[in-house]
Amino acid sequence: MLASLIASFASGETALVVRRARRAAIAYLLAGVAALCGIGFFIGAVYIWASLRYGAIEAALGIGLIFLLLSGLVLIIHTTTARIQARRAKERRASDLTTVAVASALAVLPTLLRGKTGLGTVIAPLVALTAYAIYRENRAKTPKKPDLAD
Repeated sequence: MLASLIASFASGETALVVRRARRAAIAYLLAGVAALCGIGFFIGAVYIWASLRYGAIEAALGIGLIFLLLSGLVLIIHTTTARIQARRAKERRASDLTTVAVASALAVLPTLLRGKTGLGTVIAPLVALTAYAIYRENRAKTPKKPDLAD
C-alpha cells in the first residue's frame, strides 16, 4: 500500500487526480448554479401563469403557502429520520457495549479462576446481577393515576 502511494507521488499521478477532482467539482458547481437558475425561472413562470389565471395576490399567497408546506414537510421528515437514527445508534452502542463486556469477561475469567479467591470473585457479581434482575422483574410498576370520576 505504502509502496503504491510513493510510486503514485513519484509518477505525478497524484497531481492528475487532484486536477480531475478540481475540474469535477467546478463542473458540478456550475451545473448546480444552472439548475437553481432553471428552478427559479420555473417558479417565476408558475407565478406568472397563476397570476394571469387567479390574480397576483392570490398567486403569491398560493405559491407562498406551497413553499411553507414544503418546508414543514422537510422538517417533519428530517426530525423523524433523526429520531430513528438516534434510536438505532443507541441500540448499536448498547449492543457493542454488551459485546465488549462479554469479551472482556471471557478474557479475564481464566485468570480469575486460577487464584485462591478467584471463584468468589466470579460468583459474587453473578449473584448480584441475578438478584438485580429478579428485583427489576418483581418491582411494582408505577401506579396509575386514580380516576376522579370513580
